[in-house]
Formats: sequence, structure tokens, C-alpha cells
Amino acid sequence: MSDAPVALVTGASRGLGRAAALALADAGFDVAITARTEREGEGRTESNSVRGDDPIVALPGSLETTAADIEARGRRALPVKMDLLDRDAVVAAPRTVLAEWGRVDVLFNNAIYQGGATMDRILDLTPENLERLMVGNYVHQILLTQQVLPQMLERGSGRVINMVSGSARHDPPAAAGAGGWGIGYSASKAAFGRVAGGINAEFGPQGIKAFNVDPGNVITEKRRALRPNDEFEGNFGSESPEATGTVVAWLATNPDADRMLGKWIYAPKLAVDLGLVG
Repeated sequence: MSDAPVALVTGASRGLGRAAALALADAGFDVAITARTEREGEGRTESNSVRGDDPIVALPGSLETTAADIEARGRRALPVKMDLLDRDAVVAAPRTVLAEWGRVDVLFNNAIYQGGATMDRILDLTPENLERLMVGNYVHQILLTQQVLPQMLERGSGRVINMVSGSARHDPPAAAGAGGWGIGYSASKAAFGRVAGGINAEFGPQGIKAFNVDPGNVITEKRRALRPNDEFEGNFGSESPEATGTVVAWLATNPDADRMLGKWIYAPKLAVDLGLVG
């Protein structure tokens, strides 16, 4: 039985989740990871809009690849398949980690709902798509967090790090698909952005700390595959997943992170300010 602290990272097959999982492994954590893509070569994009203007293309990344890279760093990896829209899987994933390893010291809620309505315009939104967005990006995020909080409270310590989005705070500069983003997506992320503060209000005195982390405009594998010349990169710049990963690991381990409680943490700037990246 390892005495290393345990982190659970959702959406860790690629992008921000993978970067954070590896940074946490470098910081000494055994890392449990969730995603839908189990094996390399299975990843595919999905259409984000009823317009159907995005092709379906293959994506690199998988649970098996991230797990292998965690283990190459000398830490244990526990891959668990999970779909954010599958309530049973959302409940089972953290319970599996607790059953296997006995604890979760850090939860990084990184995964988001991938699919229709994230880039749809107002008149294209349907009740069904809006419900999926809110379930995947808000309701099931709370449900998953509920599974790990009791054992954190029992130990008197734990950290919950939530991935938020600048779209929750700013109006889109243009319509979705034309340089802006879908309001259904930004509304679901705005709802999720209130969760960390609630955790701190309810459980802070018992040793639980929660943070909101904004990664900035990250050109992920999916974005690069779909739009090699992404207009967002020119308009908003491009931040690396690794900058956010290092900030997540710092929040998970450093006592000085307490000063970031209650703040909207812009990861690229904090990474530079702390000297975590060049």
C-alpha cells in the first residue's frame, strides 16, 4: 500500500487534464484518471453544433497513454472510464478510486460535456441540448464531488480544484462559430463557477479548500485537429496546457495557495508570477 497522496483528475486522456495529471505525478501524487477514451486510436471529435460544420476526425490521447506516462514518473496510475452524462459512471468512478486506494486528497474537476449545443446559437438551442449541457457541466460535477467530500471531511483535509472558463465572465465578441462561443456552454460554466465558493463556505472550517482555475485560451488537440488556423488563437492568444497543469499541482501542494481562495485564478499569469514556467 502506497502512502503517497492521491489525486483524481477527470478528462485526463488529453489536453488540460493530461497536463495536470502529469504535473500532479511529478509533485508526488498517485493519480486516478477518468475519460471516455480508453485506448489510443479510439478518440474522435464530436460536432459542437447543429450546424454540423465540424468534421469528425481522430484525436490522439487516451487513458492508457496518460496512465503509462504517470507510471513512467514512478507514481501509480488508476484509469477509470467515465462519461459525464452517465450518472451511474459519475458516481462509480470516485467510489472505485476510494475502494482501490482508500482516499482522494485532491479532486481536479476538469472534464466538460463534449457535444451538441456547446457552440450553438440561441435559436438553435433545444431543451434537450440545454439539459445535457447543464447535467454534464454542472449537475454531475456536483454529484461527483459529493462522492469524495465525506472522506475528506473524515480526514480533515482535502482540495477541490474546478476548471472554469472565461466565457462565464465575458460576453462573446461575436456569434457562436464566428469568433464567439455558445451561451448555453457559458451559462453552464457560470453555474459551475459558483461551486468552489460554496464548498469553502460550507467546509472550509473543516479543512476543505476549493479553487477556481481559468486556463485561458488553450489550443487543445481537438481544437487543433478541427481548426488548424483557429481564429481564437489570433484573437485571444494561445496558452499551454502545461501552464495550467503546474498551477493545479501548486494549488494541490503549497500552503501559500490559501491566498488564492475565493479568487478567479487565471492560470497562465499565476504560473509566470510563481516562476512555474518560463
